[in-house]
Parts: sequence; C-alpha cells; structure tokens
Amino acid sequence: MIVVTGAAGFIASALVSRLNAANFNDVVVVDNFSVEKKLRNLEGKKLREYVDREDFFAWLDEHHAQVEFVFHLGARTDTAEMDPAVFDLLNLNYSKQMWLACCQYQLPLVYASSAATYGDGALGYSDADDALLPLYRPLNPYGESKNDFDNWAVEQAEKPYFWAGLKFFNVYGPNEYHKGRMASVIFHAFQQIQQNGSMTLFKSHNPDYVDGGQMRDFVYVKDVVEVCYFLMHHRKDSGLYNLGSGTARTFMDLALNTFTALGAPVDIRFRDTPEDIRDKYQYYTQADMRKLHSIGYPNAFATLEEGIRDYVQQYLLPDQYY
Repeated sequence: MIVVTGAAGFIASALVSRLNAANFNDVVVVDNFSVEKKLRNLEGKKLREYVDREDFFAWLDEHHAQVEFVFHLGARTDTAEMDPAVFDLLNLNYSKQMWLACCQYQLPLVYASSAATYGDGALGYSDADDALLPLYRPLNPYGESKNDFDNWAVEQAEKPYFWAGLKFFNVYGPNEYHKGRMASVIFHAFQQIQQNGSMTLFKSHNPDYVDGGQMRDFVYVKDVVEVCYFLMHHRKDSGLYNLGSGTARTFMDLALNTFTALGAPVDIRFRDTPEDIRDKYQYYTQADMRKLHSIGYPNAFATLEEGIRDYVQQYLLPDQYY
C-alpha cells in the first residue's frame, strides 16, 4: 500500500492519478474529507481506503506492515494565514509525528516543503547546503512552519531509511480549482478572461521590476508528480530537494501564454498588490535544480508555454480534473 496525505488536495490528487496510471491501485488516501469541495479530485480513482487525518496514526499502528511508501503532502498552505498556531498544529507537529512513525516502522518518506522557506531570496535558492537552513527568514508563518520542519528533520539523529523533503516552487495545473485565493495565477487568469475578456495582474511596488515583470519559477504539477514517482523507486540520496522548473518567468509571460492558449485577444490590466501581502511579496524565485538531476533524475521540465497550453486546453476549457 502507498499512503498519500492531503490526498484530496491539488498536488496529492495529481500524484494519486500518476500512481494509478502505473497500476499502483492500493493507495490509502488521508485527508480531512469533510471539505467537500475537494472531493471531486478523488472521483474515479482506484483507492484502497479513505483514512481521516485525525485517525491516521492509529490506522498506521495497525497496518504499517502493509505500507510500502508514504507521501506526506498534506499541509495548510494559505500564505495569508497569520496565526502561527494553525501551522504549528497542521504543518510542524503533524509532520514531526509522521517522521517519527516512519522511523519506527522503517517506512520511506517524501514530504512537502516549500520554496517559501527561502524568504526574499537574499541567500539564494540553492538546496545544496543544509547549513543555510537556520539562516533563512521566511516572509510568512506558512514559510516559517515549513522551514522549522526542514531544520528539525535534518537535525534528527534517527531518520527514515529514505526521506526527501521537496521544496515546491510555484506549482500550477489541474485539480487546484478548490484553492480560492491560493490557486495559481494561471487559474485566476483563465477565470477572468472567460468572464471579462481581460485579466488583472498585481502592480510592482519594487522599482527594480516593471508591472508584470515580477518573476517566479512556475512548475507544472505533472512534472512535480513525476519527481515524486521517481523518488518512490530511487530510495537513496536522502535530503532536501528543490522542485521547480529551474527557469524564472515573468507574470506577463504567464498572462500572454494564457491568452494564447485560449485564442483570445490580449487585454491585461494592473491593480495594487493587496496591503496584507505587499511587504511579504517575492519578486523573484528560481529553483537551482542541479541537486535533483545529480542523483539521476532524467526528465526535462515543461516550459511555461507547454504547461499552460496543456492545462488550459486539456483541463480548464473542458472542465476536467487530472
């Protein structure tokens, strides 16, 4: 059996699809299944069992001998949430409990970290030196919770026999429709263009970047789950790994490609970045992907053009999930 936490969410449900496509059908999905708007992501998938996240560790005590691999992708991901207690409970302490359980039962573990750990990028975006982890200054409680766990994990004397923490950059793609404000800009652009024939980007409040010139490393969710699938079979070279495309692109690039994928005339407008996130806004991110490729990951990552075209035309327009 393969355990996937956060399974009704965006990235984890895409991973379940990838596992099913490879005939891994004994998938145990773990989540808070009372959030009904996410359940569509699991429709039609081949699953072994649904386990509520509050019941998971008791379940694992009973069934650990049958479990082959654990993907811990469940987390509170709202970067606008400012209550650290929420993240301590769901991101930090739950992840510690997962780590210790995987140590106890000798289970390999892949967990979700985040590029938000890098803060404003003053120390770069390299995953090569764990000594930098205590020096990072994330810009919000979400990033702090992820960095706190990364620091805790690398300091542990006892570790799962294989583990990997994946620092997700700006992931986009099918199955994110439920995320509201936290959905990708591509998703919001599609909705706005369909409704209004135009879309709105944040203005730049940094003199080094023009409006729409803010840059992020956008990575397609299908590439993210391919890395997860690779690590499930690799099971060596434990550590923290960036997971982006390796190429920074502007929000203007993103917007233009969304119009192109829709075959719609370009109409881009700008508004002020909301004040509650303005002083915590990242203007540039780019994953250094050399570490992942150095352990033998063979695949190239989709360009922004390729990813947006597939997302818009195969999923958003026909209203399909992955």
